[in-house]
Amino acid sequence: MQAQASLACVGRAEIASNCFYGTSTAPTPPAIDVTHPYALDELIDIAETSHPRTRATWEQAKQAAERVGIARAAYLPEFALLAYFGDERIISPFPKPLAPRGYTLAEMPTVAPKIGMAYALFDSGARRAQLDQAKAAQLAATAHFARTNQQVAYDLVRAYYAVLTGEQRLEAAEQELRTARTTQEAAEAELAQGRATLPDVLNARAETAHATYDREAADGAVREARVALREQMGAEPSDEIRIARPTATPETLEVTQSIETLVHGALEHRPDLQQIAAQLQASEATIREARAKMRPSVQLSAQLGQTALWPTSNYGELGAADQTTWNAAVNFRWNLFDGGKRKAEVVAAQSAERERAAELREEQNRVVREVWTAYLGFRTAQRKHEAAMSMHRAARASYDASFDAYKYGVKNYIDVAAAEKQLSESNFTRVAAESELWTRALALEFATGHLLRSTPAPVHQPTATGGK
Repeated sequence: MQAQASLACVGRAEIASNCFYGTSTAPTPPAIDVTHPYALDELIDIAETSHPRTRATWEQAKQAAERVGIARAAYLPEFALLAYFGDERIISPFPKPLAPRGYTLAEMPTVAPKIGMAYALFDSGARRAQLDQAKAAQLAATAHFARTNQQVAYDLVRAYYAVLTGEQRLEAAEQELRTARTTQEAAEAELAQGRATLPDVLNARAETAHATYDREAADGAVREARVALREQMGAEPSDEIRIARPTATPETLEVTQSIETLVHGALEHRPDLQQIAAQLQASEATIREARAKMRPSVQLSAQLGQTALWPTSNYGELGAADQTTWNAAVNFRWNLFDGGKRKAEVVAAQSAERERAAELREEQNRVVREVWTAYLGFRTAQRKHEAAMSMHRAARASYDASFDAYKYGVKNYIDVAAAEKQLSESNFTRVAAESELWTRALALEFATGHLLRSTPAPVHQPTATGGK
């Protein structure tokens, strides 16, 4: 590919807090300068920072990072400020004749602020399993974010080449129209000199009308492609955008790695495979958490405060108090019976792990198939492009020769019309073959997981400096 955008957060194992999307304000569409011809790398940068899908997956990745912090917090004690302000009236039985009524009535206004602490001393590995789950979920979210960025870039580049192809088809249609008009003028000149018939002129006019139709159809198609390109950028849909043409030609594209290396690299670098592998790790941690619930736990709790009360009684006198109070306890808990709930949780977690393993295997097979398909598609596109260029050169030579011979009266209009039709078809075929070669190269990079990565790409395009 001619251009590759770098993305600061893609491919990292951890989420960086200083990446883009640091604000929580609602996103606004990017402003597009309709007078500026955008290069491919500029378009990718805009899409990566503005497309709704990348914003959504970035927020998901941030949420996963925060959940790791939540899991780590379980290793620290919890402190709480508690306070009790109340008044209580109680009846206490008391024998007669010490209490004339056989009971005493007391009222106790109380103020008791305190600090409470709770800390899990031992939980049979539950906290560690929860932290491992959160870390694996973070890795999965990061991989999903990376693959989403690759998908957005892939769709953007395809839209870019759709516009490029549309513009080239429009140029080819305009060239076809000019050729048809030239042929029509020649036919009319031959008719004026008595060397052509009226049906020849009418046929030439019909070809001109057909070329006009093709030109208008091509113009409409390129406008629609521009609307799709702006949408892929995350901008408001419109046909007002200009693109810069690639500086290199597709003939220089070449695969620099063997198919075995491509497959191995895809299995190693594809973010969607990394996402499922991380989910598999999370499933294993879920099993450990479920098993930890079947074992005992120990928790430390303590409170320290100041208690003030002013009791009164209908019999005798009670003294007021304002003293420091505290309590501390170590609590042991082991659930002996829960109706098979914990065992069922372990079985369900094990089943989920096997499900993830099966998904990973299926995804690996799909990735290998995609790499093979992309590789064969690129090789086929190379051969088709070579054949299309040869066909176009031959059609151009045939038309030029037929047109010159027609002007000298050596050939008739039927020969010129046939050569003109071949030239038109070959021109459109050349444009389609060039577009297919670009998109097949892009598909190979996407299939191998190298799109937007700093690793060596499978499709190389030499330049004057030897770069890509």
